[in-house]
Amino acid sequence: MTPPVLDVERLRGLDEAALDATLRDFANAHGSEALPALAALAVGDERGLRRAAKRALYRLSQRGVSAPPRPGRGPVVESGPERATRAWLSGIDGSGSRAAWVLFEGSLGRARLCSLIVNDTVGVVDAAGGDITKKRLESELEALRASQKLPWVETDPARALALVAEALALHRDKGTTPPPAFARWQRLFADARVPAPPPPGAPKDAARVQRGAELLELPETAGWFLDPEAVDSDALELLEARESRLVVSDQVKAERQTAIVDRVVERELSLDARRLWARRLAEMAWVFEATARPELGAIARAAAGTLADPDADVRSQPFARGLAQRALELAGEVASGRISATDVSRKIARPPQAAHD
Repeated sequence: MTPPVLDVERLRGLDEAALDATLRDFANAHGSEALPALAALAVGDERGLRRAAKRALYRLSQRGVSAPPRPGRGPVVESGPERATRAWLSGIDGSGSRAAWVLFEGSLGRARLCSLIVNDTVGVVDAAGGDITKKRLESELEALRASQKLPWVETDPARALALVAEALALHRDKGTTPPPAFARWQRLFADARVPAPPPPGAPKDAARVQRGAELLELPETAGWFLDPEAVDSDALELLEARESRLVVSDQVKAERQTAIVDRVVERELSLDARRLWARRLAEMAWVFEATARPELGAIARAAAGTLADPDADVRSQPFARGLAQRALELAGEVASGRISATDVSRKIARPPQAAHD
């Protein structure tokens, strides 16, 4: 005889009193035959269902019905393999961090939301999440879009899984480990693979390359700049050049300032650094296109292609110069005591969590 089953999805939608009454009626109607289904709920991950099932089992035990299920019957309520069904990604901040949400669903409709912060030089920085209903997911997304400074875009789950795979590869390469909170999610990313390198970029669009500095005027790139700590001595030299009492022409002052920026760009934007920033630009190009801003996407791709080109003169690229100039300005503000060095540090700290726990 097939044991009775419970509609888990329906149970999730009930309040505590209705849930308690439903399980009590189920236990009363089926007696010992209800044990497998109730026992499976009682060891599940959803706190409300677990507590209600334990109360129903206790009431049955008070009636003398507490025998375990017969061997071979197995649990009636079980969770099948979970797979990623939806995903969202934020834009990238100036330290290379971004948020990623991945929704995993099982065969019985159980949904779990994994919330991550990943960084392109560190790996997985933070992890959170848990069981979530469809209604709560929509309210969380609405609240997130209203509060996030960075764009928030729904994407193919494969893209988000690949980014997490890249973050985990970084940990392996550096001999580091993800934060402990990621441990319960790690098996769900076991099959994720690092994507193949992108194909060579399109032919250089010189006009759009020259517009690269426009990207740094956007709200979502307000935190994009080189490390101010690395250019503090250059910033002091720049301040001295601007405030010098020596009687020199404006042209001489401008040439000296240009030379300082040239030096910073050449020193701080090594080929590896250029490739890192080019990847960030390429990812933001995807974000711009996904948020109906194709021209910004085209500018970002053009700037990325030239920045990653080892034969291109990085000193002549407006985007690269913009990164350096902003870092110099901020380092000067720090030196003048107007802002704190920690406020503009590029060191990776635990970011504010952007998802539910």
